[in-house]
Amino acid sequence: MKLTLKDTSLLEPRARIGDKWVAGKKQFAVINPATGEQIAAVADLGVADAKAAINAAHAAQKSWAAKTALERADLILAFGQQIADNVDDLAVILTAEMGKPLAEARGEIMLGVGYLRWYAEEGRRVYGDIIPGHLPDKRLLVLKQPVGVAGMITPWNFPNAMLTRKMAPALAAGCAIVARPAESTPLSATALTVLAERAGLPDGVFNVITSEEPAEIGLELCTNQLVRKLSFTGSTEVGRILMRQSAENIQKLSLELGGNAPFIVFDDADLDAAVAGAVASKYRNAGQTCICANRIYVQRPIYQAFAEKMAAAVSALKVGNGMEDGVQIGPLIDNQALAKVEDHLADALAAGASLAAGGERIGNGLFFQPTLLTGVEKGMKVLREETFGPLAPLVAFDRDDEVVEQANDTEFGLAAYIYTNNLSRVWKVSEALEYGMVGVNTPVLATPEAPFGGVKSSGLGREGGRDGIEDFLEIKYLQLSL
Repeated sequence: MKLTLKDTSLLEPRARIGDKWVAGKKQFAVINPATGEQIAAVADLGVADAKAAINAAHAAQKSWAAKTALERADLILAFGQQIADNVDDLAVILTAEMGKPLAEARGEIMLGVGYLRWYAEEGRRVYGDIIPGHLPDKRLLVLKQPVGVAGMITPWNFPNAMLTRKMAPALAAGCAIVARPAESTPLSATALTVLAERAGLPDGVFNVITSEEPAEIGLELCTNQLVRKLSFTGSTEVGRILMRQSAENIQKLSLELGGNAPFIVFDDADLDAAVAGAVASKYRNAGQTCICANRIYVQRPIYQAFAEKMAAAVSALKVGNGMEDGVQIGPLIDNQALAKVEDHLADALAAGASLAAGGERIGNGLFFQPTLLTGVEKGMKVLREETFGPLAPLVAFDRDDEVVEQANDTEFGLAAYIYTNNLSRVWKVSEALEYGMVGVNTPVLATPEAPFGGVKSSGLGREGGRDGIEDFLEIKYLQLSL
């Protein structure tokens, strides 16, 4: 499959280690989930290559950290501008390997640019402290210094934004990076290495290892003593594995893991706004987002009206190849994802739920109709597990305390949403929800200015906002005797 790009050099099949482009002894195919066609054959690297990348990052990190914050900021801003200048080509690459509509792909890439711009400036505000001394001849100082080499393992659903969101604070703090993109979507990452080189980032500061064997590379990133920080976005199951593997190395961790987001609509909400928000949250990226509305709770007096309006909105969504005009829902990433949606749907229908919209595969590929279920009750898989697909369950509730209890009845705690016009309810419910992020009358949470992350089994640490850079810094205390 040939992509229509203004700059064909951005479709880079090689990995980047130090100052070298590495083709590897073998390659693996990257497949367009919308068409089943091969886009490229990408370098399939192993543990020896990962070690080489870590060594390159270690060699480059000290001189990168020695630059002034302003010098790093200028290079990060130049990198971000390169991305912005090539957003159309990057969107085509992203849509080809991942499937989301072009408009969503462009939005994701510009979000990544936003993270680079934010942290280029935030890196200039890494302040220490001078603490009043405990004795007349003592002076107490606190410095913040880069943690060192940072490993990054990124997911397939946001292959640009998840990498730039991790890279930006790491680079600003003075860290060097070894990134391992998902094997389904490596081309967005390798394209970034091309642009980083053009922007003037020093060799070895940003290394990318592409591989079809993620477990081996992940183990090396966890256990290599030169890697002092690991940032991972993905499933809770894999997060637990990485956490165990990192224990021996006492490695600093950031984990953005699974979610099971409740979307709560109270009877005083703006009904049309709530429906639009639920559709935007649930079906963006074909439901393949960690913060999408996985469980939609609607207060009983407006349940029927909400269900009817949402069914109409869901039925109107256009499904197809993300390259085509007007497409709102692309394919699922693979057959396993498609099977999970069908399993959750079948389980709910067998247990008494009703189909309000959708419910079928489209053709023989990876497309599935946006689907809405009503009459969903506790115990069904679609409420217990993260579906990660275009299937939305509606649940009726009566009281505030009842819905808060149901919303919190999960091991996950990433994102939650509430729709209400009652200010008292906004505060009470938001504070009672056991989640790292709460959207109030809005379906969109990610922005460079705010901390992104969860509690409970949804992870550790935060990405974004002024907090995001702290995970790439160590605190050093100095006591001076006069």
